[in-house]
Parts: sequence; structure tokens; C-alpha cells
Amino acid sequence: MSRKQQHNNILLAVAAFAAVVIIVGLLGYFFMGNSPEIIQGEVEADSYRVSSKIPSRVVRICVKEGDYVHVGDTLAILEAPEIDAQEKVAQATGDAASAMSELAQKGARKETIRSAYEVYRQALAARTIAQKTYNRMQTLFDEGVMSEQKRDEAKAAFDVASAQAEAAKSQWRLAQEGARSEEKLAAAKQAQAARQSVNVVKSLLKETVQISPVEGEVSDIYPLEGELVGIGSPIMSIDILKNIWGVFNIREDQLHGMKVGDEITAYSPAFDKKLKLKIYYIKDQGSYAVWKATKSSGQYDVKTLEVKGRPVTKIEGLRPGMTLIIGDGEPAKR
Repeated sequence: MSRKQQHNNILLAVAAFAAVVIIVGLLGYFFMGNSPEIIQGEVEADSYRVSSKIPSRVVRICVKEGDYVHVGDTLAILEAPEIDAQEKVAQATGDAASAMSELAQKGARKETIRSAYEVYRQALAARTIAQKTYNRMQTLFDEGVMSEQKRDEAKAAFDVASAQAEAAKSQWRLAQEGARSEEKLAAAKQAQAARQSVNVVKSLLKETVQISPVEGEVSDIYPLEGELVGIGSPIMSIDILKNIWGVFNIREDQLHGMKVGDEITAYSPAFDKKLKLKIYYIKDQGSYAVWKATKSSGQYDVKTLEVKGRPVTKIEGLRPGMTLIIGDGEPAKR
């Protein structure tokens, strides 16, 4: 092969390579450069976290992940021996306080009143004897027969007997009349406080049976049977499937005037269907979600916004985590 032919072949190869590059570039421009811009989001739902209000041990888990539960269904059984002991102590204290309050309100029994009266009568008799003795001693002292010391001893005995009689009279009257109004009120308040303590402990004991307050699907169960859980520790999560929405992170240059109240069309790959979403929430994602300009001329920073929309038309089986897609970057608004 001559040198001229070799030279021609090289030129042909270079020209062919250049043609291929140009063709690929054109294809990339028309087919890749103009390809639809995809905005991907997902389905989310409210989630209720079931947790314990008391430190306890998990005795039994009554549901499985994926089970659909209704309001009032039993979710788990817990055990709290310390709370059981507190209930017994609170109950005993409450019973004692109630008994004291009842005694203060009703007053002493008849037997107690009679016993107090007998003590009072005996004290009166002793005072009478002491008074007679003192009178005799005073007479003898006046006649000069009795010493002053003996007279004073009789006087002291009479004073003691008088004081004892007055004390016995007060006890008898107290037994008759019962406690004073302020004492009755204090006893009633103490009994009420004791009953409230019992109610508090009983309300804590109710927490040993975890009842579902919502309707939904059990998405996660955290402890195993036999494990300990502390105050506020999560036991399980329930997805409330009746309240679902789609969430998208969209650059502001892709919003194209989208606002709260607009309806957009999204595609669900799981069902190969389109569904309408009504926008109810648009919020700036903050400085961490900003597309920074790479050149100083002709470009600007672009923020990312979180957009949420609730389905206008219900799709049976739509679940949290499923993908939603908005087509060419220009949401279809109604």
C-alpha cells in the first residue's frame, strides 16, 4: 500500500470518528437533553406511637406487624409489680382515712359516751370528798388544832380533784357533741386525698393493658416479650392509613406558580395509575436544601421546597413509602 493510500485511510478514519461523535452528540441533545424531568416523591401517613407511662415488663404482645387494629383493641399486656404494691398501700391508707372521717362525722359510740360519763361521775365524787376534807381541815386550823401544812395539803388535794372533774366533764361533753366542724372538715379532706391517691394508682395500673386509641396498621413493634420498657419507651407504631398524603421536594424553578389549593397529577408506579393530589402545604426546606450557583454570571441560587398534597381520588391499597412521580417538571394544575 502506498503512502498516499495510507494517508487517505487515516483521513477517512478520522472523518468517520468525527461523524460518529457528531451523531451521538445530536442524539444525546434530542433524546437525552430534552427528556422529561422527573420529580419523585412518596406517600406518607400519620403514625401513632404507643408507649408506656410506667416502667414495666412486656408480658405479651397481642398483635403482629401488618395487623390492622381498631379503637379499643388490646395491643400488649405489661406487668408492673411496684405499681401493684403501691395500690395496696394506697388502698389501706384510704380505708383508714375514710374510717377516721366517718368517726369524726358520726361522733363517738354510745358505749364511749357512757364510759366518759362514769369517769366524770367518779371525778365529781372525788372532788366532793376532797372539798369536805378541806372544809374540815380549815375549821380545825381556825380552832388552832390543825397545822397550816395539813390545811394546805387538803387545799391542794381539793384543787387537783376539781381540775380532774373539769377535765372529765370536758371529755364527756366532747364524746356527746363529737368533733368540731374544723376537725370534721380536716378529716373529710384527708379521706378525699387518700381516695384520689388510690385513683391515681389505679389509673397507672390501667396502663399495664395497652389499648389502641386509633384505627390503623401496626407498622413496627419494638420490644420483645419479656423485655423491660421505661417511661415513655415506644412499644409499637400504628400507621393511620385513613390520613395519607404525598410529599415532594421541588426546586422553586420547577414550581411554575404552584400554590396551596392547586391540584396536581401524580403517577403511582405501584398501581400504574395517575391520581389527583390537592396541595395543602408548601414550605421552604431551609438553607441546607439550596441549589448553589456555580458561576457568578447568569445563574442564581435555587431553594428547594417541601410540597404536600392529599389524594382527591382514593386509591385502595395506597400505603406509606410508595413512590409518586410528577412528570416533566411542570406539574399539571387544574
